[in-house]
Amino acid sequence: MNDSIGKRLEQYTAKRPQEVLVVTVEIAGELDQIAIFKGFSSSLMRATAFDPEIPVLPDDAKILTIDRVASPYNPQSPRYIQQELTWNSIQALLSEVGV
Repeated sequence: MNDSIGKRLEQYTAKRPQEVLVVTVEIAGELDQIAIFKGFSSSLMRATAFDPEIPVLPDDAKILTIDRVASPYNPQSPRYIQQELTWNSIQALLSEVGV
């Protein structure tokens, strides 16, 4: 699969719109949390670029954990499906939906 990590996670959520992925990452030495829902990504901690061609999750980001949360996402009371998945552990889920 040649798509970037961010694109693959966006494609996953487009195919599973009942889920939100909350990805905790390290980008250039700084922590960030990114919500991915219905094929779109948005930072929960910083400004997100208006240009959709600028990736919110760059290829050189280090994924720390991925949480699967039921939609709609409420940050005060998230309904977790699975927590603290690693990039390796989410691979099976990506394969299930063909991304």
